[in-house]
Amino acid sequence: MIYTSFLIKYAEIAIKGKNRYVFEDALLKQIRFALKNVEGDFEVNKTQGRVHVECLSEYDYDEVVAALSRVFGITGICPVVHVEDEGFDKLAEDVIKYIDDEYPDKNKTFKVNCRRARKNYPMDSQEVNMEMGGRILDAYPEMKVDVHDPDILLTIEIRDEKIYIYSKVIEGPGGMPVGTGGKAMLLLSGGIDSPVAGYMIAKRGVRIDAVYFHAPPYTSERARQKVVDLARYVARYAGPINLHVINFTDIQLEIYEKCPHDELTIIMRRYMMRIAEHIAKENNCLGLITGESLGQVASQTMQSLAATNEVCTIPVYRPLIGFDKNEIIRISEKIDTYETSILPYEDCCTIFVAKHPVTKPNINIIKRSETRLADTIDDLFRKAIETDEVIVVS
Repeated sequence: MIYTSFLIKYAEIAIKGKNRYVFEDALLKQIRFALKNVEGDFEVNKTQGRVHVECLSEYDYDEVVAALSRVFGITGICPVVHVEDEGFDKLAEDVIKYIDDEYPDKNKTFKVNCRRARKNYPMDSQEVNMEMGGRILDAYPEMKVDVHDPDILLTIEIRDEKIYIYSKVIEGPGGMPVGTGGKAMLLLSGGIDSPVAGYMIAKRGVRIDAVYFHAPPYTSERARQKVVDLARYVARYAGPINLHVINFTDIQLEIYEKCPHDELTIIMRRYMMRIAEHIAKENNCLGLITGESLGQVASQTMQSLAATNEVCTIPVYRPLIGFDKNEIIRISEKIDTYETSILPYEDCCTIFVAKHPVTKPNINIIKRSETRLADTIDDLFRKAIETDEVIVVS
């Protein structure tokens, strides 16, 4: 079967009222970007409230579907066959051939659904449905009509220039087109959670940059490359990501030497948030994104999250806050980050974790512990910012 175009279906965009065109245009832009590296020539357009990807040359079907399946905002991808309007008899022949090519096993139920955008067509939609259903039954007696729950929903769209035939809907990722929801800074580690958080927030239309805290020589170059690889997987959905790599070693050692060990994780986390916010503001980000899930570890209790939030002046978004670990793993497997996330290369948090971390930190006590860093921390903070290495991941 040679499909001549793909009809793109969307859901949320359709309820945007007078701003709908903004979201449609953003969706078209993301589709063009996704197809940029796919072999073939494509034209993406919207007509009469529908988005189409026209295939102007030979192409790899699987590559096109894979690329479109990573565009947020798309809920369905329909491979379409175009035919010329040469009368109903010819259309019936084309439909019968389409079914023969598409469904070798004819032991199925079907329903014909005609959409008649060209109102001067000599038959109305219901007449097309009934007559075409009869022609299909004549050609394939083993098939049966089921108007409630058919195996095949055969759609025939009669438009100004051509007639479109399609019956398959490949599920898209849903959400909103990237770029329609502002920009935020993702705290990206080498674990399972943060790449999934980046994927989830991008699904709501947010463009993301990311920051990774590196701690050489306690973390290796392989750990750093692991995070770059994770960012690349997320970028397949979210678009290009500016990954900021920060050398966090000196700050961690200072905290380790001067602060109570049961508070290490919280205090380190607070300084990560301070640095991430500084970089976020410099890059016009409207919030921070973390992969925290409530109660998953000691640093993710309500009290711990309140302690880390306290140092931030911009919003902190946690897309996974109500997810359990199995739910997060399922999404990580879906977006292909899981196998990379579980590679045994330690990040800076796991290297310096306390044996018995505090689970209900008191903010006033944490602040008092941080005063032990007063003589050195400002200089270390500035030096950490100066180590910022930006890697463009796409």
